[in-house]
Amino acid sequence: MKMTEFEMPPMQDLLIIGKRAPIGPEAVRRMAEALSPDQFSILKIDHPKVEGVLIRNSLLEMLDKQLLLEIILEEADRLINESMVLRAEMKITVSLQREVELQ
Repeated sequence: MKMTEFEMPPMQDLLIIGKRAPIGPEAVRRMAEALSPDQFSILKIDHPKVEGVLIRNSLLEMLDKQLLLEIILEEADRLINESMVLRAEMKITVSLQREVELQ
């Protein structure tokens, strides 16, 4: 038996929805909208195994949508099959380095 704290919403940063998953992208979008209004967007995609990705809007504001999808699908492609819904966490870290000329 595994017990964990119930999380609201029951998804983190994104859900990757397989083409034959028990819940489709539209139902996932409605669930996300009911639990966390205006925080997630659904992206329908053309992929052999994945039908859509529910993604936190703040991630879409930080990186280009196409770049995000490429990263997500590259990582998920090794794990997912058509009947799965994967919950994933994605952290974006920005690293800056600046040289300052001392006088």
